[in-house]
Amino acid sequence: MRGADMKIAGLRPTIAITSGEPAGIGPEIAIRAAWAMREQVNCVLIGDAAFLAMTAHQIDPEIRLAALSLEALRISGLPHFGPGRLVAIDVPVAAFVTPGVLDPENGRSVLATLDAALEGINAGWFEAMVTAPLQKSTINDAGVPFSGHTEYLAEKTGTARVVMMLAGQTEAAATDAQPLRVALATTHLALKDVPAAITQESLGTTLDILQHDLRHKFAIANPRILVTGLNPHAGEGGYLGREEIDVITPALQAAQARGIDASGPYPADTLFQPKYLAQADCVLAMYHDQGLPVLKYATFGRGVNITLGLPLIRTSVDHGTALDLAAQGTGLADCASMEHAIKIALQMVLASRTGSIA
Repeated sequence: MRGADMKIAGLRPTIAITSGEPAGIGPEIAIRAAWAMREQVNCVLIGDAAFLAMTAHQIDPEIRLAALSLEALRISGLPHFGPGRLVAIDVPVAAFVTPGVLDPENGRSVLATLDAALEGINAGWFEAMVTAPLQKSTINDAGVPFSGHTEYLAEKTGTARVVMMLAGQTEAAATDAQPLRVALATTHLALKDVPAAITQESLGTTLDILQHDLRHKFAIANPRILVTGLNPHAGEGGYLGREEIDVITPALQAAQARGIDASGPYPADTLFQPKYLAQADCVLAMYHDQGLPVLKYATFGRGVNITLGLPLIRTSVDHGTALDLAAQGTGLADCASMEHAIKIALQMVLASRTGSIA
C-alpha cells in the first residue's frame, strides 16, 4: 500500500528513521524510540538491516524486524505492517562495524540512508523523515564534502534556503506548555564569516520561511517571532556595531510590512527570559552559538532539530553520535531526544494534514 493510499485508509502515519553513523548510538536510539512509538507511528528504519537486527536483539529479543530491499519497494511499494514489528529498509554498510570506531568506508553508506529516505518521501512511502546523528568527519574522510544534514537535504531537494530550528520543552514547563523554539539566521559558519552572511535579503527570506512553516507545519495561525541582535547589547545604538541599524532593523520593518509579526532586534543576553518568551512562538538568533546554547541548556535530552523551508518534514535529535557510549555496548544511550523527534514529526504530519496540532 503506497503512501497516498495509507493516508486515505487512516492508518498510522509512516515516518522514515535513518539510523545515522553505525558506529555511534544512532542505531540503538532509532530502534528504541521506534519500538516505543510503534502504536502511534509506523516507523521505518533505514540502515544496514543485519546490523539493525543484531542491535535490536541486544536491546530486547522481543523486538521484531522485517527487512526489505529498496528494489522490492520500487516494484510493489511499502507494505504497512501492524505495530508488532518494525520495518528495516536495507542499506548495507561497506565495512564491518565496530561500535565506537569510525570507518570512512561507511561514510557513503550513511549518505545512502538519507537518499533512501528522500526517495521514499518522493514515492509516497513516508510522510516525514527523522534522522539519527551522523559523523560529519567520516563522510568528509570518505571523499564527500559534507557540512551537515541541513545543507545536504537542501541541496538534494533543490531548496535555495532552509532554516535550522531547534525546539524543546524546558524541564520546569508543564508538558502541555508551549515549547521553546529557536531558529537560526545562519547555521554552520565560522564566527568570522557570520556578519557578512547576514543581509536584509537573507533575513527577509528566513522570516518568510519561519512565517510559512510555523503556520502550515505547526498550525500556528499568527506566529510571533522575536529577533536577536548580532552584537552585544544589540549594538548599543551603533557603538558596538551597526548591523542592527543597517541590516536587521530594515529587514524587520520590511517583514512587518508583509504582515509578519516579527520584532526586535533585542539583546540576546536578556531576551531568553520567561516574561519575553511567553509572548513568542519562536526566537530568531543570528548565529549557531548565540541561540543554541540557551536552548540546549534548558531542554537537553528533550530537544529536537527541525529543518524548515524544505518541501518535506524533517526532524532530528539535538545531540551527536556519542561514540564513547556506543563503544561500551547497548543500554547506556538515552533515546529521549529521538523519541521527541518522532513525536514532533508526527505532530507536524497531522498539522499538515488537518491544519491543527494533535
